[in-house]
Amino acid sequence: MADAVQPINLTNHFLIAMPGMEDGTFAGSVVYVCEHTARGALGLIINKPGEISLGDLFEKVDLPLDRKELSVQPVFHGGPLQTERGFVLHDPVTAEGLGADESIYASTLAVPGGLEMTTSKDVLEAMSSGGGPRRVLVTLGFSSWGEGQLESEIAGNSWLTVDADTSVIFDSPIDQRYERAMRLLGLEAWMLSPDAGHA
Repeated sequence: MADAVQPINLTNHFLIAMPGMEDGTFAGSVVYVCEHTARGALGLIINKPGEISLGDLFEKVDLPLDRKELSVQPVFHGGPLQTERGFVLHDPVTAEGLGADESIYASTLAVPGGLEMTTSKDVLEAMSSGGGPRRVLVTLGFSSWGEGQLESEIAGNSWLTVDADTSVIFDSPIDQRYERAMRLLGLEAWMLSPDAGHA
């Protein structure tokens, strides 16, 4: 018989780490899934702030940042891979003459039904000059799963999944994002035992 695991697409979903998650990178984390295909998945952790602010990051890349509301935002640990590289999660930015699935930035992944993730410096340059996306979350690093790996982790009770809600990313205090993502499922963290068994 063929592989019994049904294909699932968790693009534009949250992965919420189960209380028993022992991996230090992912324990207590909420991951926004930017892409999920048969080849694997890619996402950004949205609730683990790093040591530097956006103002610091812009200083490092020699760009001014006059948007005060942004300069104090932390830069997040997006995951364990390419931790020197910046990833900008933001509202879709459209421009006249571009198709619905095209971005004005050089290197952008448009998440169907969701946000956009840009890795090119032009989005930072736009923000520096007072433009660019209104709401952003910037990470260093990203999270990735190989073919079948995420499905296997979900089957092993490592993650809960729920449709993403951008208000959790952009409007919730960082220390409440885990609980608010849980509430999208009608759950509270205390309801889940870290010793979840298998039926």
